[in-house]
Amino acid sequence: MFSKSDFSTVLIVGSNKGETKSLRVKTKHINRLKHYAFSIVITLISLAGTIVFLSMEISKKEKEKIAYTREIARLKGQIPAPADTVQARNYIQSIENKLKKINEYLKKRGIKGFAVSNIGGNNQAVDELSLEETYALYDDRLKEILMGVAFTPIGYPANYIINSTFGYRSDPVKRGKVEFHAGLDFKGRRGDAVKSTADGKVILAGWFQGYGKCIRIRHKNNLETLYGHLSKINVKEGQVVNTGQVIGRVGSTGHSTGNHLHYEVRKNGKPVNPRKFLNLN
Repeated sequence: MFSKSDFSTVLIVGSNKGETKSLRVKTKHINRLKHYAFSIVITLISLAGTIVFLSMEISKKEKEKIAYTREIARLKGQIPAPADTVQARNYIQSIENKLKKINEYLKKRGIKGFAVSNIGGNNQAVDELSLEETYALYDDRLKEILMGVAFTPIGYPANYIINSTFGYRSDPVKRGKVEFHAGLDFKGRRGDAVKSTADGKVILAGWFQGYGKCIRIRHKNNLETLYGHLSKINVKEGQVVNTGQVIGRVGSTGHSTGNHLHYEVRKNGKPVNPRKFLNLN
């Protein structure tokens, strides 16, 4: 049972017609009204904080998702890379193209290839350069190597088996006499292909003294190659030939005792040992 003091009457006055309404509530609720208000405020603040936190987390996840999507697209080439990355990529592509070309030259000469280490110098020198400068250095160096490989007579013009070496030997035709052999003799059968060992220009294609049917090719760096005792000549004077191109056929014309290829390398017009040019080492 409650007494009359346990209840209070609350009058609600209308703003328009002055009508009033009364509510009878427990007095203790009116006394606790400020506590209820405080609790409601705390609850609203907590809800607002939770909403803000969740919004930030969602925004962070969205940004991470967008960044991930852009990275995948960049790797697939759908988004252009930064300018410095494009420049570096161009240098790398240029280097790869030159290496591929060098390998092609070596393959045409019957050489497997070679390994290049520390092409850019020591680590300290490279560290002092920017990425772009380092790639440019590699690119220039490879350009020099490419030019050297293209126009230097490297590799084998015919069969790998050598019958006679460079230097003094007994004359195979004039028994008992000694002669200076200015090249290498490669074993072969009549009609076997003879290939140019470097890019160059044909300066002689015809009969030449004891060499019989002969081809002479002038290369850069004051180098020249000679192919003698041929059975057939496939090129003409003034013609530009490429590395690995078939220029003639093995024979036994001129000062010869059997089918083989006589091969010379000349530097500034003087014969040098062709064995030094057969491999890269």
